[in-house]
Amino acid sequence: MLGETIGHYRLTDRLGAGAMGEVYLAEDTRLHRPVALKMLPVDAGGDEAAAARLVREARVASALTHPNIAVIYEIGEVEREGRRHGFIAMEYVPGRTLAQIASERQLEVGEILEIAHQIADALAEAHERGVVHRDIKPGNVMLTDRGFVKVLDFGLAKYAPAGSETATWSGTHRLLERPGAVMGTLAYMSPEQARGGVVDERSDVFSLGVLLYELLEGRCYRLCFLTYFPTVCGPTSVP
Repeated sequence: MLGETIGHYRLTDRLGAGAMGEVYLAEDTRLHRPVALKMLPVDAGGDEAAAARLVREARVASALTHPNIAVIYEIGEVEREGRRHGFIAMEYVPGRTLAQIASERQLEVGEILEIAHQIADALAEAHERGVVHRDIKPGNVMLTDRGFVKVLDFGLAKYAPAGSETATWSGTHRLLERPGAVMGTLAYMSPEQARGGVVDERSDVFSLGVLLYELLEGRCYRLCFLTYFPTVCGPTSVP
């Protein structure tokens, strides 16, 4: 893949991968700037639901204008090996995730408070526009060398403006998951999210609280939570 050109983006490095896609550092050959290019996994090339989630992520994130939310530049498709593969070109944020940083050292309280303030500000913007992130965790928060925060990955985001049905920008309809499906990362979910219930912006606030606990205590809140309240989320395991 490295050295390959996707549209007008030349892949120069692999930044990471997850269930929702693979992320590459790429050069925009038109504007000569670095971008992060998120592509569907190779085995999801023909998965219409996965492609629809990618489109939804781009629409949700591109509708949010905030300095602590990564900017979406473009969404497109490319044909590889006879199949269409979707991609999102987004702002490249040089730095490391909170998960990487926290695994190496204990952050100072002042640092944590500043990080929390920036995340909360980004979430306030999203919630005001009817967007619930649903996957706030250290791995989805990037921190630059100057201490600037960027909230990433709106792949599981829910669009639910006040007083209306759950919707996406392509029309009002049910989300692309089964009713009662559990979406997100278990260790950071609110109880209602872990049970597959209806969630709103308060679930993101809960997840932010879990993230802060982990940064302050240096351990996963979820392990402690299940020790004292094992029946809240049912017989689920901690990753």
